[in-house]
Amino acid sequence: MNFNQMMSKVFSWMFIGLLITFLTGFVVSMNPNMLFSVFDTGLLWILLIVEIALVVFFSTRIFKMKPLTAKICFILYSFVTGLTFSSYFIVYSLNSVVYVFLITAVIFALFAFFGSTTKLDLTKMGTYLLMGLLGIIIGFIINIFTQSSTFELVLTIISVIIFVGFTAHDVQKIKRLSDSNLPVENLPIYGALELYLDFINIFIDLIRLFGNSRDA
Repeated sequence: MNFNQMMSKVFSWMFIGLLITFLTGFVVSMNPNMLFSVFDTGLLWILLIVEIALVVFFSTRIFKMKPLTAKICFILYSFVTGLTFSSYFIVYSLNSVVYVFLITAVIFALFAFFGSTTKLDLTKMGTYLLMGLLGIIIGFIINIFTQSSTFELVLTIISVIIFVGFTAHDVQKIKRLSDSNLPVENLPIYGALELYLDFINIFIDLIRLFGNSRDA
């Protein structure tokens, strides 16, 4: 399978994952009973733990799974993420969600194109991006206690930069893996998961920066 065919499948599965997540989030946000179940019963913490466990298990075991199992895991992860994602449909107006989604799509497409066409080796950049991501996570944890809006703004802007960098890096990594001896059946799902995570995180950062609250 050549790179263009591979990326076509990767983006198709990524779109399926995003569609499941956003539709799930929207449907849950419109249903008071479902909202109560997710946010007022302690289920949210269970979902967050399941979400983390799924993505860790999935990303580390994907090339040892059967293709059908990999697809089911990806769909399940997208659905669970959608349950927690409903909070953004509650906090922000639907127009904001759509507007930021489109901005995210444009930014994502630009850096995905860069990653697929650049002759620069972005491999080493992955280490610095991971270090930056760790720093951002620590920063957000610290800000839970400091509650500094300025610090949060700076962290969010840096987070956008990190995840657009991950987008270019991950597309090039998929291109490199497509030439390897890894099982080709699961590579599109692996690539879709990587890029799905990049897209979702860029969206979350941008809606924090530009989203209009429902109460505004």
